[in-house]
Amino acid sequence: MSFHMPSPTLKCDVSYCGPSSPESDDDSDANSLTFSPPFSGPPSVSSSLTSYEVDPSIRSASPESVLSIGSSLQAQVYRHEYGRGVNNYSEVYRLPGDDEEFERLDKQHLMFIEIMGEKFPPPFREIMADNVPGERKACLDLGCGSGSWIMDVAREFPNCNAVAVDLVPMQSPQMPSNLRSEVDDINLGLEHFYGDFNVVHARLMSSGIKDYHRVIDQISHVLRPGGLIDVAEFDFYPYNEEHQRILLDTHSLRTPWWAQWMTFLASAARARGGDLDAATHLYDWICGHPAFEDVVYREFWLPIVPSRKDSPALHKITRFMTEDVEAFLKSGRPLILGSGLPEDVLFDLEEKARKEVYEAKIPQYTRLQCVYARKKHLTPPP
Repeated sequence: MSFHMPSPTLKCDVSYCGPSSPESDDDSDANSLTFSPPFSGPPSVSSSLTSYEVDPSIRSASPESVLSIGSSLQAQVYRHEYGRGVNNYSEVYRLPGDDEEFERLDKQHLMFIEIMGEKFPPPFREIMADNVPGERKACLDLGCGSGSWIMDVAREFPNCNAVAVDLVPMQSPQMPSNLRSEVDDINLGLEHFYGDFNVVHARLMSSGIKDYHRVIDQISHVLRPGGLIDVAEFDFYPYNEEHQRILLDTHSLRTPWWAQWMTFLASAARARGGDLDAATHLYDWICGHPAFEDVVYREFWLPIVPSRKDSPALHKITRFMTEDVEAFLKSGRPLILGSGLPEDVLFDLEEKARKEVYEAKIPQYTRLQCVYARKKHLTPPP
C-alpha cells in the first residue's frame, strides 16, 4: 500500500551542553468563570498593540476576561473533528483541546515532575520570591493546555499574578484567584505582554507554532530584566535503543509501528506549518540571543517501549508513559486523518502500535529537550 504524503525533514542532532557549554445551552453563574486582572498596574504596552492585522475579537480582553462555558462559547471556541473537540482559532494546531485531552495532559504533568524531580527549574523560586518592594511578580504560561503547571505556580506563589494562554480556555473549577486564562493564538504576537513578566514558560507547543525562533525573541521582550525563560519540546522523532533516530516515511507501512505512527503525525503537523524542529534548536537560539545569559540545557530520554538496559528510574515511569501513549494515539486522530490518511489504515496502525507498546519487544524512545536562561539586567543594543 502506498501513501503520498510529505516526508519529515531530517535535521542534525545537537550534543548535550551544560550551563557553560553549547453540552446544554446554560449560561448561568455555575457555567461561568471570571478571571481576575493579573497586573497591579496597567501593562507596559496596550493589550491591543500588535504588529499584525487581526480581528480584535479573537484576542482576549485585558485586563479582565469573563468567559461563559456554555454551548454558545463552545461553538465559538471549539469544533468537532473525527470525534474530538479541537480549537476553532488555529489551522496549525490540530491536536484536541477537549476534556479527554486535558485529562491526558494533567497526568503528563505529573509524569514530568517525576522525570525531572522538580516542578520548576532551579532559578524559578528565587525569581518568583515575593521580596521586591513595590513589585508584584508575574508568570506567563504559553500554550498552557490543561493548566496544571500554571495552577501549581498560582497556588505556590499566591501573591504573584499568573496568566495562562492557549487556543481554548482553562475550565478547571479550582482556578486560583490570582490566575487569569486568556484565549489567544501565540502566532499573532506577544507585543501586548512586553515588559510584564518575571517568568515565561512554554512546553510542548511547537506543533502549533509557525516560527518558534521569533517567539523566543518576543519572550525576551516579555520578560522583565533578570527574568526566566523556561521552554521544553519534543522533536517528534522516534529513537531506538541506542538513541538513534528511526527514520521512516509515509509512503508505506512498516515496523516499528509506534515509529511509523509518529512519522505520520509529524508529517501532518509539518504540512500544517508546525515548527517541529524547534526542540533541536532551542539551545542555540537562546544562547545566540543577546538578551539571555546563564543558559542551561537538559534532555530526558523517555521510554515509549523500555529496554532492559534502562535505569530503575526510567522503568518507574513506564506506566505513566504507557498510559500517555494510549491516550496520545487517540489524540492524534484529527491531525492525521485531516492529512488524508484513510480511517481504516490509521485505526489498524493504532492497534498495531498499541500492541507493540504492550508487548515491549522493540525498545523505542522520545527525547524531551529543555532550556532555561535568565534575561540580562542590561540588554545590549541590537
